[in-house]
Amino acid sequence: MKWFVKELSEYKNQPLSTSEDINLSDDIMSRYSKYVISADDDIHVEAHVFYEKGDVIVNAHVTGKVVVPSSRSLKPVDLPLNFTIDEVYVDTQARLKEREREDDVAFLVDDDGLIDFDQSVADNIILQIPMHILSPDEIESNEMPEGNDWAVISEDDFAEQEANDKKVDPRLAKLENFFNDSDN
Repeated sequence: MKWFVKELSEYKNQPLSTSEDINLSDDIMSRYSKYVISADDDIHVEAHVFYEKGDVIVNAHVTGKVVVPSSRSLKPVDLPLNFTIDEVYVDTQARLKEREREDDVAFLVDDDGLIDFDQSVADNIILQIPMHILSPDEIESNEMPEGNDWAVISEDDFAEQEANDKKVDPRLAKLENFFNDSDN
């Protein structure tokens, strides 16, 4: 989905409405392979593009799926996508500053007047990935990953372990105040 601002200026009275399946797999994998294992070949985008006083306003709804690594075990996890994008594109620095004063998120269009909305969709897909995501198996079980001489433990288990470490062996309890008595 790429549009020239000049072409969009024809849509002053009525928005450009489009519904497309776009293939972002190569773009997402080349730029974000650290965060995504694979992406659907067809990400569905329904967009309404408005032209208003030199600004281009895009309202879009995105659906699809990406596969991301589990934050606990790095196992593949299917992440369904269903979100909206609302963006404003402006053609001058002055309009950009004006939009910022209005608390709008705006982007400056390149010198060619081209809006590459595919790239925006890919960026917004990455923003949809949660910091903490688990596979269905990990959600159902309380089992944590472990290896040779190491193990991941929950915060509750850690707190319990800390409390147990503070308890004194009853056989050594009498020695706890040994030095306090010897000073007298």
